[in-house]
Amino acid sequence: MTAKPRVAKIRFNKLVVIGVGLIGGSFALALKKAKLVKQVVGVGRSRGNLKDALRLGVIDQAETDAAKAVAGADLVLVGAPVGQMPGIFARIAPALSPQTVVTDAGSTKQDVIAAARRHLGAHFSMFVPAHPIAGTEHSGAAAAFPELFRGRNLILLPQHETRASALRLVKSAWQACGARIVWLDAAEHDEIFGAVSHLPHVIAFALMNQLGRRRDAKRLLGFSGGGLRDTVRIAGSSPEMWRDICIANREALLPLLDGSIAELEAARDALANADGDALEAMFRGGREARARWLLKNAK
Repeated sequence: MTAKPRVAKIRFNKLVVIGVGLIGGSFALALKKAKLVKQVVGVGRSRGNLKDALRLGVIDQAETDAAKAVAGADLVLVGAPVGQMPGIFARIAPALSPQTVVTDAGSTKQDVIAAARRHLGAHFSMFVPAHPIAGTEHSGAAAAFPELFRGRNLILLPQHETRASALRLVKSAWQACGARIVWLDAAEHDEIFGAVSHLPHVIAFALMNQLGRRRDAKRLLGFSGGGLRDTVRIAGSSPEMWRDICIANREALLPLLDGSIAELEAARDALANADGDALEAMFRGGREARARWLLKNAK
């Protein structure tokens, strides 16, 4: 039997979640379920979403002013789209107590770390970059649930300035949510997730754009089955969030897109030339790569 990882005993008197969406809301609910947090303050731009978060018990208090909200906080989780993070860091920096730990849940890391280093100033040593590898195609506080992170990877990317006490607190918080801790370098992180997350989202959005813009889209999509639904499920994700992610990680994403375009052009050439052997070889290669991936994950 595999021993469960030891989780340090922690308790937060005040947790502030900036961006009470699927990730931030689920983090708050998981810590509440574990009885590790006394008060959760949610910060956001949408009063409707904050109202939902209060009604559903995701948060205990709503705020639109991030600087006001973080005063006296033990932990601040920035769960907003990565494009908003520089402004958020700049806004909260003067209001942070010396002991307040700040972390994030951004899907890109080099840009977020650079923004935190620039705007948090001396408080950067209390910042712990993180990325939970969990999610659904739904967004907003109403989509949050406490089991979202159970058994999922949580990537930590401490910097040389990061205080050990801040790192321990954030690590313990995510372990209390049921997450497995993984360590990565920021550049390696962005390259990996450009390939396995950001690229698939671009492709899914592009495919639905192509089909949805057809004059016969309503009739055409009425005949669709599970294949299309499975392929474009993630196109239901937040456009704002994925816009920011793709722009932030464009250096990694552009060559990946070029590779996908080259694959599609090869498929087009095979079709144009009625080259069944080439087409079958492409399909077979894709199927075998998928099988290897699934077999490895099953072990």
